[in-house]
This record gives sequence, C-alpha cells and structure tokens, in this order.
Amino acid sequence: MTRNLLWLSMLGLFVLEGSILQWLMPAVWQSKVHVAPHFILIVVLYIGLYKNRHTALFYGLGFGLLQDMIYYSPMLGPISFSMGLAGYLAGLAHRRTHNSIVFSMIVISVGLLLYEMLVFGLYTLFRVTHLELQWVFFHQMLPSMLINLLFALAIYVPVRKFFENAQSMAEQETD
Repeated sequence: MTRNLLWLSMLGLFVLEGSILQWLMPAVWQSKVHVAPHFILIVVLYIGLYKNRHTALFYGLGFGLLQDMIYYSPMLGPISFSMGLAGYLAGLAHRRTHNSIVFSMIVISVGLLLYEMLVFGLYTLFRVTHLELQWVFFHQMLPSMLINLLFALAIYVPVRKFFENAQSMAEQETD
C-alpha cells in the first residue's frame, strides 16, 4: 500500500513539476534567472535518507529516464544517471549519522548541487551546452537549489512521518 502511494504521489509531482509550476513562476524571475523545480529529485533524496539507497537508485533511474524522455534532455540518460546517483549517495549518507532536519537539509542541498553539476558536466562533455560554469551556477543552479530547498523544508515533516509509518507497518507485518 505504501509503495503504491509513493508511486502515485511521485507521478503527481512529475506532472505538477512539468506543467503547472512553469506558469506559477513569476516572469521577472524567468528573465533574469532560470528556476527549475526538481521535486521528484527531492523525494528521491528523501527515499535515500529514510528508506534505502537501492530503492532511491531505482526511483531515481526510473523517474529520471521518464524526465529524459518527456521533458528536459536532448539526449537520453543524463537526468536518469544524475538523479539515480544523487539518491544512492543520499542513502549512503543515511548510514553514517542520525537523521535530523539540519542533516537532511544539508544532504538534500548537496544532492541538488551534485545533480545540477552532473547534468551540466555531462551536457558540457557532449557539447550540448556552451555556457560557462560561473554563469550557470549563479543564474540557474543556485536559484533552483534555493527554491527546491524551500519545497524540501515544506514537505519534511509529512515525508518523514510517511516513511516512519511505513517502517513501523513493515515491522508489524514481520512480527
């Protein structure tokens, strides 16, 4: 049941991220900076933090491939690879320390920055983009990271409760 709810909510975020949110961003922001919502990535990072790194890798690869095919990428694979790797590394960070809101936000901000840098690096490697890293960092990566961190902070409590309830239900089923 919890897996189905997770799939449906991520599918809803996928549709929301690509359609409605583009209209909600003020036109002034879009002329000076490029803000890209990465809500699916944030949920993948939360899956890595609170569930399992392999599950986060699976969700990241699946939804990243979907984004590669439908929304963003001029080539197949960079979004999928970057999202899967960021989710996997967030799952590795979970094993090291106790999760708190500060630790979660640090891991999510590092995951968002890693994702953006990987995508930019792959696009630069295959000559899809010819922009400078400094310009992209200040006009695309940093504004996107701040907006996505606000979203991550807004959904922190519901997501954490969802994964804690899912874990307690799984433990009760095994008993």
